[in-house]
Amino acid sequence: MKIIAIGRNYAAHIAELANERPDKPVVFLKPETAVLKPGMPFYYPDFTQNIHHELELVLKISKPGKYIEKKFAHRYFEEIGLGLDLTARDLQDECKKKGLPWEIAKAFNGSAPMGNFMPVKELGDLNSIDFHLNVNGETRQQGNTSHLLFDFGTILEYVSQFFLLKKGDLIFTGTPAGVGPIQIGDHLEGFIGDKKMLDLEVK
Repeated sequence: MKIIAIGRNYAAHIAELANERPDKPVVFLKPETAVLKPGMPFYYPDFTQNIHHELELVLKISKPGKYIEKKFAHRYFEEIGLGLDLTARDLQDECKKKGLPWEIAKAFNGSAPMGNFMPVKELGDLNSIDFHLNVNGETRQQGNTSHLLFDFGTILEYVSQFFLLKKGDLIFTGTPAGVGPIQIGDHLEGFIGDKKMLDLEVK
């Protein structure tokens, strides 16, 4: 199982971090060791002082595929869930300044806490999915798939040129605006619509 993640896929998030708007999906990977299963706490590591939450809709690949045409992309995932792309922003900024890869900031152990998944057929229009993140009961991030720069079909068509997608692979589809730091003791809850799909304690 691998995690393929898409960066800079919501315009407001690009603006809040003063990043350049991409003309193609920005792709990075997380290893299997990044995954935290639903209900497991996240233990704040000692190599960073500035971890940010980034809530994302996640596609779970249901069958192998490569060079997938956009019009057939819907056949390759049957469930959508929520995940957090935890980012050590201080490490990422340091790597960026030096022009270095920033996997240590994105792919460290436990950096992909997962929520639950639900069948695609229960979500209705995939181009209008509402989701949001509460931190200690306060809404921090809100998104809707209508604001994606690259929709699900475009993402699968693009990444499947480079990576053979296998059953169980996870595709993180990008985070909306509102990212910010987490602290020990925080309680994070992620929702699709009004249904709670993710629950995470920071320790």
